[in-house]
Amino acid sequence: MRKNIRRIALLAAAASLLAVSCATDDSDGAALTAALPTTVPPGVALTVSANTAKVALTASGELGKLPFTVSSWPAVSAGPDVIQAFRGGSLDLATNAGIPPIHAHATGLDAKIVGVKVRETPLYKLATAPGTAITGLNDLRGKKIAFSPGQAQGVVVLRTLAAAGIRTDEVQLVEINGPQFLTALQGKQIDVAPLGEPTLTKYLDKYASEGARAVATPAVDALSVLWAPTSILRDDSKAAAIAEFVKFWARGEVWAWEHPEEWIDAYYVKDQSVTEADGRRILSTVEKPYFPENWDAAIAWEQQTIDLVTGAGYFGTPFAAADLFDRRFEKLAAGAVPGPYRTKGAQ
Repeated sequence: MRKNIRRIALLAAAASLLAVSCATDDSDGAALTAALPTTVPPGVALTVSANTAKVALTASGELGKLPFTVSSWPAVSAGPDVIQAFRGGSLDLATNAGIPPIHAHATGLDAKIVGVKVRETPLYKLATAPGTAITGLNDLRGKKIAFSPGQAQGVVVLRTLAAAGIRTDEVQLVEINGPQFLTALQGKQIDVAPLGEPTLTKYLDKYASEGARAVATPAVDALSVLWAPTSILRDDSKAAAIAEFVKFWARGEVWAWEHPEEWIDAYYVKDQSVTEADGRRILSTVEKPYFPENWDAAIAWEQQTIDLVTGAGYFGTPFAAADLFDRRFEKLAAGAVPGPYRTKGAQ
């Protein structure tokens, strides 16, 4: 199965290169180097997959101030599902980690990152199946680990194994999509899966009494991004709307940080259905949002990720991470928030 997935990825990457070589690059380049339009014309609508932004903008009262219409907020979050929605024309803009744009490139989908938020602490922990005896990273050898190469969790697994000095052939990587992790854990089809909050809390609330636990990993999933198909960014009207959304997205993250009680109630309790106490505990582990004014470090991180996954045999051969970023949008998020949110370590 793994060999087949690799073969498909290689063929898709080859097809992508062939398509690029046959395309008229002049028109594409002009669309992405011209200055961003500064005015959103009337009647523009976007479909956006960004649930936390939706909740934050709704709770803060900012949603109604968007200078365009969000025609729908599809409940699409897993990277492979977002790629499919982009390809099918049912989604214009999404939030994800840094790996889905890499996966998209490998499958021939031309898309660009337009917003970047950076973190420095781990977002995921390794959830263990009920009844397992896994208590640390050294216990991972020989275990079945859920692995979705096109999602952030897949990169977390690879970085975790590297940090622990464990080769991929010393474990069993079970390739399943992120939404299936919980079912596989519950059914003991796998031993370990990387889970983030509040999913991790929900899982442990149900299965900790049966021996399930969370094992810390040093692996950091450093980037949260907004990204869109290049075809959408070539549309000046939609590009202008996306530029505005980048600003609202960043301000929404800042609002959530500065209004913890309102955010706990709006997001953790009402949207994610966890208790107020759990919401408060989860929020205490969340890192202050940081939107860099310069993307060089983010591009370098993305390059490390590309080299890691391609070196592990996924998504074809290495390529330049800079190809995934539309730097016309580089300063928009940082410019929309106060100084402490665009400088690392600022209070």
